Amino acid sequence: MKKIFLTTAETSSAKDGVDVSRRNMIKSVAIAGLAAAVPLTAAAGRAPAQQPDDVQPAGDPRTRFPNNQPAQEQAWSGLQRNMTPRPDCGETSYRGSGRLAGRRALITGGDSGIGRAVAIAYAREGANVAINYLPEEELDAAEVIDLIRREGRKAVAIPGDLRSEEFCRNLVARAERELGGLDILVNNAGYGWFLPDILEHPSEKFDQTIKTNLYAPFWLSKAAIAVMKPGSAIVFTSSVTAFSPADAFLDYSATKAAIVAFTSALAKQVAKRGIRVNGVAPGPIWTPMQIYFEAPANNVENLNASTPLGRMGQPVEMSPLYVTLAEEAGSFVTGSTWSADGGRL
Repeated sequence: MKKIFLTTAETSSAKDGVDVSRRNMIKSVAIAGLAAAVPLTAAAGRAPAQQPDDVQPAGDPRTRFPNNQPAQEQAWSGLQRNMTPRPDCGETSYRGSGRLAGRRALITGGDSGIGRAVAIAYAREGANVAINYLPEEELDAAEVIDLIRREGRKAVAIPGDLRSEEFCRNLVARAERELGGLDILVNNAGYGWFLPDILEHPSEKFDQTIKTNLYAPFWLSKAAIAVMKPGSAIVFTSSVTAFSPADAFLDYSATKAAIVAFTSALAKQVAKRGIRVNGVAPGPIWTPMQIYFEAPANNVENLNASTPLGRMGQPVEMSPLYVTLAEEAGSFVTGSTWSADGGRL
């Protein structure tokens, strides 16, 4: 199992008792990417060229985004438009450079949070995009569809419940038909609920978590691989809870760990087809999931305080990873789970 962990600005500090060998293993870095960033002049022993006068230093990651979100709660499944403040999904900040020009992508959970940020980024990188979401999330989804179309890209909205195998098959078929093919599948939609006591954990909640987080990606991947051509990519959304399980998210943590194993196994299986499979394991990100699962009222405050940078991550900070794992430049990267957890592990 290969795991590449890139620390960005997402989650909590490293905990005592984390296995050192595992931590060292999953702290590996994409060497090629770092090497590519070294100026040739420096590599040749010469001083690098003078920086232009208009170059601005990088901002402080601790203060780039807010950490004072007020306590708030919504009913399942939550709407991003009703959050205070609204998550930053790159609506005004993400700048593309044609890294996915002409590609065709299907993104589940594309109405809000990480899925929304990925949809925006993909469109600005030149891809045509289909998003899936629940019917009750239509207001958020309409905003995403409008943003994609403003980039001159084709946008396809396909609402529906991923807990149905038939719907998952039809979702892939419709996305492939309306986009004229399918090159990228992002299995992002997920479900979780705050349940700290197994004795009070209803089977229907367990079933919903397993169906959404495991069955759906299995069905969707199976349908997508049947129509994908060599050069295609599948990206899963796992979670930091896969490696540091949260006691109040018993089934959620289990499914996210399973996704890491599924990613690695599927990558080996479909390599012969020329299809790459990778995953991203975010830490706590400011999305509707943080306010609908009936966690204690101080949950938002606790999540901000638990991170080394003093804040949760924002969806826009996740989208560059999904772009990298889907673009052709990453053609030798497969079977890996990249983490953006702020150094927790």
